[in-house]
Amino acid sequence: MSEPGALARKLTAALASEAQGRVSQVVVGLGYTAAMLEDGRAGVAYTLRDQAQGGCGVFQGRRPLAGQETSVLLELTASRDPVEAAVGLAVAGALLSPGPAQATTGDVLDQLDLRPEDNVGMVGYFGPLVPEVRRRAGRLVIFERVDLPQGDILPQEKAKDLLPRCQVAIISATTMLNQTLEPLLEACAGCREVVLLGPSTPLCPQVFTQTPLTMLSGVTVRDAPALLQVVAEAGGTRQFSRLVDKKNLRLR
Repeated sequence: MSEPGALARKLTAALASEAQGRVSQVVVGLGYTAAMLEDGRAGVAYTLRDQAQGGCGVFQGRRPLAGQETSVLLELTASRDPVEAAVGLAVAGALLSPGPAQATTGDVLDQLDLRPEDNVGMVGYFGPLVPEVRRRAGRLVIFERVDLPQGDILPQEKAKDLLPRCQVAIISATTMLNQTLEPLLEACAGCREVVLLGPSTPLCPQVFTQTPLTMLSGVTVRDAPALLQVVAEAGGTRQFSRLVDKKNLRLR
């Protein structure tokens, strides 16, 4: 069984040789966290603000973040503090920009093999995808942080039991931030399609070669200064969608 955080540590190791220079700016927003490197590349990751530690001093690491060595902030990717991990994952996204040449631009559902008989498990609620998944698949079950079932939305604790019964799994990349991704992927071992989805997704295929993942679906940043401003003003995907490109990378 993979240890929690193993993939984050693998990502850090994979990018270590690329982590040169310094990070010019970091914004830890209420919705997302963004980081920009000295060369202008940027990355973004979700801020799990409801799991933040430390009271009013939410970020517990070394300050200031601006001007810090890129390698130092990249190491935060494997932190058990999800806010620190978001900083590290945003730096990783910047290092990976503009993404692999073989990645395609567009919506994930244009690339995903969904069949009428499929049971689909969605870890994290991706509202814009829900109607189309329900139309194309047999059944959709969503796992979220709720105490009791709410229709097709079940407590996230049920995911490990029910994902093995699914043919397709769509997993939020925020699971890397709270180190819950590894056991979820173990539960998806028998799935035909397994997608890691969301702006936090690191487009780094070599990290996931020994996992059931069949696709990485994330974003690359086109306008770094504008994106950092949106994040600083507590904006989310709706506000920064015009500043990024959706990228889908087929693993197999």
